[in-house]
Amino acid sequence: MSEDAPVSVRWGASSHRGARRKLNEDSYLASPSAFFVADGMGGHEAGEVASAMAIDALRPLSWLNVVTADDVKERLHVAHDDVSGIAAPEGRGAGTTLTGVVVSEQDGLPYWLVANVGDSRTYHLVDGRLEQISVDHSEVQELVDAGALTPAQAAHHPRRHVVTRALGAAARPDADYWYLPLSTGDRLLVCSDGLTTELDDDRIADLLVTHAEPQAAADALVQAALAAGGRDNITVLVVDAVDAGPDAESTAPRSVLAAPPPPPDEDTRPRQDGGVDDPAPVRTAQEPAAAAVATTGGDA
Repeated sequence: MSEDAPVSVRWGASSHRGARRKLNEDSYLASPSAFFVADGMGGHEAGEVASAMAIDALRPLSWLNVVTADDVKERLHVAHDDVSGIAAPEGRGAGTTLTGVVVSEQDGLPYWLVANVGDSRTYHLVDGRLEQISVDHSEVQELVDAGALTPAQAAHHPRRHVVTRALGAAARPDADYWYLPLSTGDRLLVCSDGLTTELDDDRIADLLVTHAEPQAAADALVQAALAAGGRDNITVLVVDAVDAGPDAESTAPRSVLAAPPPPPDEDTRPRQDGGVDDPAPVRTAQEPAAAAVATTGGDA
């Protein structure tokens, strides 16, 4: 990448087991070049192990300044194979969703590369509006796409927690990929569905606009989701692209204290027919803003 207009990344991270869960089955990775959230499933401790294994498999991406789609695909294959080997209760195989973004490039220009498997989400804040980049791999999303449900109906459907793709499923799932031009001023949100179950897009956008510091924004989102019910684990990464300089250092990710654990209620679970076999292309998201020439280095 050219160094004519260097850009750095700053981030904040917050994770909470929620008000009703005994364990936090979410895991996350936050580094200057890779940001991912994994939401485990499988009951008992299988989900916790699955999400942690997936994140561990992706950790080598943190050591790269520029991450390619092939780099991500390779690590996702490793993650799937690792999660597939987890021993879990009969009939409840371990699995995990995975969504996030890496710093990549196209034709020498900086791009975000978003990857997604499952129903955790990656968003882009544009002019105060929240745009969902990832597409949920879930039964209710398929019904919405088919015109059988409205988004409002899907939010309360009894099978809203059934995912159609997950790492560790019977068939290796294909991730979806999108390229998004990377520009100074970008704000991205990566989160588990414990956030989006409790807060609608308008409320999330309002909190992202209100809190300029990424760590403050991440903490505020988690606290708002807890106040709204906190029925699931909640994990939030807020990632900003800023002008590089002496003050352009990343904020330190951290977790907030866990609440007392009442009995758990709803489980996210994979659909029994496994994953999707059709390969998913890498798409370029339509973004009106021109890409800025950038170098990475949130900790530099």
